[in-house]
Amino acid sequence: MRVIGVTGGIGSGKSALLARLTATHNCKVISADETAHLLSGPGGPCQRPLVELLGEAIIGVDGQIDRAQVARRIFDDRGLREAVNAIIHPAVLSYILDEIAAEQKKGTVDIIFIEAALFIESGYDKIVDELWYVFASVPTRTERLRQARGYTPEKTALIMHSQLSEGEFREKCAFVIDNDADLDRALAQAENWIQS
Repeated sequence: MRVIGVTGGIGSGKSALLARLTATHNCKVISADETAHLLSGPGGPCQRPLVELLGEAIIGVDGQIDRAQVARRIFDDRGLREAVNAIIHPAVLSYILDEIAAEQKKGTVDIIFIEAALFIESGYDKIVDELWYVFASVPTRTERLRQARGYTPEKTALIMHSQLSEGEFREKCAFVIDNDADLDRALAQAENWIQS
């Protein structure tokens, strides 16, 4: 079983690519973002520490942490952002390691894909066999985020500025998938790499 990390900037198409790969391969996808949401939910190990750090107001009427509110509060406050990450990232890493161990014991999947935008910054790159970078140009990503999430170009630019540069992604990753134009073309690149 191989463990492959998949990273890239916001709007690069990581999730869309992985959704297509799950249809053709005996694999499992673990999303760091979804895992963080799970661990920050009611009864999760991150919820109480986050509330102690940020206050009860971050809990919505559904009992879930209001992620949009948290994002707004930490975006321009590096110290607070680092404190939140210090709560979430170790818990997510522990969860992912447990999932990998469980899948290795079962021996039923060929590949585990771990998806994370902050893969390298969070140290997840140390637990994978190889790391893929899904590339898309800034104009393409900006348009995707406008259509899919309603983000303004200004909001997208701020988020992109807080992430690694294209050069840093390329330097750290063994394989680069060009997903600037067509998802089918990106999928073919991934398939060829897997087969090789």
